[in-house]
Amino acid sequence: MNFPYFISKRIIQQSQSSFSAIISRIAVVSIAVSLAAMVLAFFILGGFQETIKNKVYDLNGHLEVTKYNFGNSMEQPPVSTNSDFNLLYKDLDYIDHVQDFAFKDGLLKTKEEVYGVRFKGMGRNFDTIRFKQNMVEGQLFKFNDSTYSQEVVISKKIARTLRLDVGDKVTIGFVGKRVRARPLRVTGIYETGLEEFDKHIIIGDIGLVRRMNNWADTLVGGHEVFINDPDRMEELEEELFNLIDMNLYVDKISDKHVALFDWLNLLNQNVVILLTIVLFVACVNMVSIVLILIMERTNMVGVLQALGTTRKQIRRIFLYNGMLLIAKGLLWGNVVAIVLAFIQDKFKVIPLDPENYYMYFVPINWDFGILLGLNIMTFLVVSLALGIPTIVVSRIKPIAAIKFD
Repeated sequence: MNFPYFISKRIIQQSQSSFSAIISRIAVVSIAVSLAAMVLAFFILGGFQETIKNKVYDLNGHLEVTKYNFGNSMEQPPVSTNSDFNLLYKDLDYIDHVQDFAFKDGLLKTKEEVYGVRFKGMGRNFDTIRFKQNMVEGQLFKFNDSTYSQEVVISKKIARTLRLDVGDKVTIGFVGKRVRARPLRVTGIYETGLEEFDKHIIIGDIGLVRRMNNWADTLVGGHEVFINDPDRMEELEEELFNLIDMNLYVDKISDKHVALFDWLNLLNQNVVILLTIVLFVACVNMVSIVLILIMERTNMVGVLQALGTTRKQIRRIFLYNGMLLIAKGLLWGNVVAIVLAFIQDKFKVIPLDPENYYMYFVPINWDFGILLGLNIMTFLVVSLALGIPTIVVSRIKPIAAIKFD
């Protein structure tokens, strides 16, 4: 039988009505609150990062294949759909989907307002299912078999600025050597929550961009590439670059939105700081609580020493006592964190302002690897901290301890 463990369990069982019972409950609550706060912070951070990244990827793909532009022109050099890339990508199992696109700057004009936009022309391979989750009103544009479609989808922000609604007509003027105006009809309104996208992008048929640029039907501005495993983006970017035509270039979407992704990475540092502070507070609380438990059991320590119990065994008694309290706290902390995360994930009880947070509610990312890691780390770190107060036991003299009252 493990004598120190046996004694530590008896101490817990027999202290339900004593002052130490209150102290023990405080210890359990302290650990539970600390763990729950850390778990929820990582679940929310993970959900926040995943939601924003998925929004960016759904709108732009994971990788972008374009042509080298050696000049200073803002116009995109066209890419041929007969390139080697178009012949080989269907045989690459890590590519989920490829869609053609082309940009053209222009001005939207209504009777009262003029607004600068970027017309994003999409090819017939446009993944409409992926984009439909951003639609808030109306429907996506339809392609025209004979010529380019005059239908367009605009953002809620642009619609509100220009006082446009589904079914309204608007004129777009493309800037070049001369302004070339074309009538458009709004068929749908989208909202992504990403300001840089919602503020300027309208989406329509790539055929209109081809007409304005005098491109052949085989020319596009570039290809948006969706991959099956975003975690391999760095590796696949290099692999794809080595396979495509010499005049083409592969770029990660994260490199084209550096500020946004740097901000997301900065959030990791904030959570690590929070984790450090919470663990420090939990350690200080447990050290204080075990010291109080030792002081309350000073008489018991003296009796055990008089009966031949070694100081090492006595230290282990209080160490086991603290570890049992930590285990109880971890159990309750997990329960609280999982229940609160489930309620938020299921019922979306905590809303957010999409203009500031890019989403309508606090997101939850169920990462059970993080959950397990936090439990193990908390148990080990706080248990190691318990070594500090148990040193006091080795300094207690048997005679003084037995007389202590």
